[in-house]
Amino acid sequence: MHIEIPLLRDLVLLLLISLPIVFVCGRLRLPTLIGYMLTGIVIGPSALRVVQDIHAVETLAEIGVVLLLFTIGLEFSLEKLVAMKRVVLLGGGLQVFLTVAAGTVAAHYIADFAWSPAIFVGFLVALSSTAIVLKTYVDRAESDTPYGRVGIGILLFQDLCIVPMMLFVPLLAGKGQVTAAEMVKTLGKAAVAVLLIVVMARRVFPFLLRWLVTLRSREVFVSFAVLACLGTAWLTAQAGLSLALGAFIAGVVLSESEYSHQIVADILPFRDIFNGIFFVSVGMLLSFDTLADAWLPVAGLVALIIVGKTLLALAAVKALGRATRIALTAALGLAQIGEFSFILLKTGSELSLLSQADYQVFLAASIVTMLATPLLMGVAPDFGYWLCRLTGLPDAPDVAPTELPPASGHVVIAGYGLNGRNLARVLRAASIPYRIIELNIESIRAGRKQSEPIIYGDGTRREVLHAAGIEGARILVVAISDATATRRIAALAREMKPDLHIIVRTRFVSEMNGLYALGVNQVIPEEFETSLEIFARALSEYGLSRQYIQQQVEAIRREGYRLLDAECPGRERLITELATVIENATTAAMRLPPDALAAGRSLRELALRPTFGVTVVAVQRGSETLINPDADFRLAAGDVLVLLGGPQSLEKAMESLTTEVAQVGGGTPFEVARAVERPLP
Repeated sequence: MHIEIPLLRDLVLLLLISLPIVFVCGRLRLPTLIGYMLTGIVIGPSALRVVQDIHAVETLAEIGVVLLLFTIGLEFSLEKLVAMKRVVLLGGGLQVFLTVAAGTVAAHYIADFAWSPAIFVGFLVALSSTAIVLKTYVDRAESDTPYGRVGIGILLFQDLCIVPMMLFVPLLAGKGQVTAAEMVKTLGKAAVAVLLIVVMARRVFPFLLRWLVTLRSREVFVSFAVLACLGTAWLTAQAGLSLALGAFIAGVVLSESEYSHQIVADILPFRDIFNGIFFVSVGMLLSFDTLADAWLPVAGLVALIIVGKTLLALAAVKALGRATRIALTAALGLAQIGEFSFILLKTGSELSLLSQADYQVFLAASIVTMLATPLLMGVAPDFGYWLCRLTGLPDAPDVAPTELPPASGHVVIAGYGLNGRNLARVLRAASIPYRIIELNIESIRAGRKQSEPIIYGDGTRREVLHAAGIEGARILVVAISDATATRRIAALAREMKPDLHIIVRTRFVSEMNGLYALGVNQVIPEEFETSLEIFARALSEYGLSRQYIQQQVEAIRREGYRLLDAECPGRERLITELATVIENATTAAMRLPPDALAAGRSLRELALRPTFGVTVVAVQRGSETLINPDADFRLAAGDVLVLLGGPQSLEKAMESLTTEVAQVGGGTPFEVARAVERPLP
């Protein structure tokens, strides 16, 4: 019997049409988000009308947002979130307040709305797209940049504002009355839900995870991960908060679990599929008829939203004491309408706060701002740098300038994060002079408490590098996570001092060639250094000595980290050399049996080196270890020997050493039967 499932048909067509569009966008170097939104426009009700059950697709899209926020929360930590409290409360609070106020005034005086609908418009404009912004930051590896952290903090505060906004919408429409007791009850209910999620994620989930791991069932583990994500989202939705906020909170708390990385790996496939559906659903909302009939109001509203939200977010981030370039880059990432605004918009339209025509215009403008977001975020770092140079905008005024004594032959450290702090600690211990450049106000205050020679400023500015004494420095170390700023700093420093030795930390190997082209002497890519550590530890398990492993690691670095690149000219030669080392320089350990012929004999008598090409590099006897024993050293039963040589030579030597005592008249000591090697305890 044939059963028609409309949703299954819609999903098949959705995925079938999206693949070529996303592929073309990839070839044109456009974000995949744009490809998915274009797919939604093509298959939506205003174009081909392929999808029949739009509501079901929107439900799947909500699941995509929930999974996205859950996985992002898993990559955070409570410590990092607490450290962001000033950004969340002050920065987010200012951004929402300023945008609501400006949107209300603009709607009342420019669009001639009454005050209640105008305030409602302010609510709509204040929210930005958590899903699009976070997805773009994750794809571009910018979540941990200064502007990425600020943007994420403000987005979190916007999600917290959903509850009071939803409470006020009926009040604005005059369709209901919200008493103070009801507001306190609703907010208290939301707070209890968040507290319950935190308790469950910290107390209940870890216990369940440990129990589930003992079952050794991947299916059960994946099911629990999905349950934790969707269950917490549902719980917060019941309390009036957004689904995404609950999932994010659960992810943050679970990030401290030892199983967080496995949870991320299991959730990722689901997240990527549902995320694509979410962006398709956004594109499906766009109406070509509205664009054709009211293109001028839509275009004006788009320009007003992007420019206005950018300027207001810029003011909010500047109030946090961030540099103008960082503030502008973060602000451009928030210059769109958020997905939760659609829910508010639908509610307000049902309560007659907006007419159907205004609803369609605002909806079309919102989708256009979302489509523009990945492009705006892509050019934001370079645009922020260019605008600051063009206008000469000043840095934050609330940081007292620091006059450092003149220095020469010192190290300039750009960035006082983990890498910068560790380097400063080592340099101080070695009595090597250094100067630090930092943009984060909290980091600067912490550094000054430690009496660090740290100055506030943007290293992409000539005057800041001059204040750090770059002309007299010997080394510049750029240890920041902002790729655009890293390139600018390196280029400017090379221009100011041509013979400066520049060392740069970067995230990916793909960024190395561009940095070398700017004159950087050494690039340390985190991606490749991680692979080198794995490479070294894997080889150590095969018995190679530390010396030989270190030689190979250094050989890879000398080749510019290109050994694992298939196009590297010297790749085959290096791999051949490494294979030779593995073949000829393996180490092995063995315990000498009580009845072995070698017991009681000296190394000179055994003649392992001339006979087998094997050297005894160490002997452990009881709790004592002797390194490089001399030729007269006599072995004893129970000694643990560390041997160095080729694999075949080691096998023969170990066979002879473990041979049992036998009466073999006239024979040599090693002309006896083969014994089985005994493993170390």
